Amino acid sequence: MRFDAVYYEPDSLDYPLGKKLREQFGSLPWIPIESHNAIQEMRDKPNSEFGRMKRNLIIGTRKTHKYVENHKVSDYLVPYTSSGCTAMCLYCYLVCNYNKCAYLRLFVNREQMLDRLIRQGEKSSSPLTFEIGSNSDLVLENTITGNLEYTIPRFAREGRGKLTFPTKFDMVEPLLDLEHRGKVIIRMSVNPQPLIQKVELGTSGLCQRIDAVNKMCAAGYPCGLLIAPVILAEGWKEMYTGLLKELNEGLSGQMREQMFIEIILMTYSYIHRAINSEAFPQAPNLYDKELMTGRGRGRYCYRAEVRAEAEAFFRTEVKRILGDVQILYIS
Repeated sequence: MRFDAVYYEPDSLDYPLGKKLREQFGSLPWIPIESHNAIQEMRDKPNSEFGRMKRNLIIGTRKTHKYVENHKVSDYLVPYTSSGCTAMCLYCYLVCNYNKCAYLRLFVNREQMLDRLIRQGEKSSSPLTFEIGSNSDLVLENTITGNLEYTIPRFAREGRGKLTFPTKFDMVEPLLDLEHRGKVIIRMSVNPQPLIQKVELGTSGLCQRIDAVNKMCAAGYPCGLLIAPVILAEGWKEMYTGLLKELNEGLSGQMREQMFIEIILMTYSYIHRAINSEAFPQAPNLYDKELMTGRGRGRYCYRAEVRAEAEAFFRTEVKRILGDVQILYIS
């Protein structure tokens, strides 16, 4: 993966991963910063620079370790080894948190974070599932840091409960032979290929994602699919029926037999509209005032009756095309 420069907190070089990254990207300019959260040079850039800002790598240590309760596929959302991403999905929810500064940040104190997670699991009266990929794409990050190659075998040996993370990428080869003991749940995010091409910029294609999740399933990982975010653009029913048919044809028998599905409808925001209009002027406009309504400060979601229609569609079509696969939720 190519970057233009590295912005780093100096104490990040005290950690083994920090030293490794310094050597790995030694040919790039290294610019010291006080905090990965406050790079004024980045904040001052116009929205039109959004894509170019993602060509910078930010390295620091994670100071916030607050676990957030979750009641979907995990018990807790856990801050882990990265936030942000190099991809440029036009709906990315991290943009709501970081605005145009949703670039990739790597946190080098992975030993500290995994130690804490393992202790949290040991204290619980019942096994917990920890979502470690809610702020980034860990399969993408792993190509730079090897953090999954560190995390998965160690949690397999020492951890209680399970880890889970979603991904839109297919670079799973380094994970296939790892010791995981069934404790790591992989969730492949999918969308119709026309939407991936126009909206999920810089991610793997649908066929590559299907191939990757088949490989992970064959390697013994519990696997699911995340149809997300569902974008109700013109012709959406035809597109998503086509997606389900591609999944039915492309997924292995082993994957179809054991998988589960999550379905999440898109939430959009004023911030997305502002950045996308300047950074990607030729991209489709994902805001539809006829279908959307306000949801909190500056955010939009599909209207209740539109959501109800979409939920009925997916429950019918998933059963018709994929059979009795478990739908964990539609939100």
